[in-house]
Amino acid sequence: MKKNELMQYSCPLGKAMAALGSKWKPIIVLVIKDRKLRFGELAVRINVISRKVLTDQLREMETDGLVIREEFKELPPRVEYSLTEKGLALLPILYLLEEWEAKYQVKGQYSEECNELKKEKKKAAKV
Repeated sequence: MKKNELMQYSCPLGKAMAALGSKWKPIIVLVIKDRKLRFGELAVRINVISRKVLTDQLREMETDGLVIREEFKELPPRVEYSLTEKGLALLPILYLLEEWEAKYQVKGQYSEECNELKKEKKKAAKV
């Protein structure tokens, strides 16, 4: 089912899934967290996504009210992304999904990159 079809339903879950319905959007939310990141920083932190797809996903997330795109009129041009209140409210939900998956994971299933994200999350929680 496409995003446009999901948005036709008044069901809150349908609208939520339409806003987060790609594999990249939850990852982008988790990478941005409560900070401002430039596009290049996001591209480096999520190096498995193409810049075009990252751009498209960020535009959709801005339209859905999940991220704020702040453009600075300087040379070279600078753009920073941060989460809106709506985007920040997703963080606890996504952390619960991580915990759910970790509880039922098959041993040795995850890559080293995933383990690094867990370490970063723990450090952020201590601060």
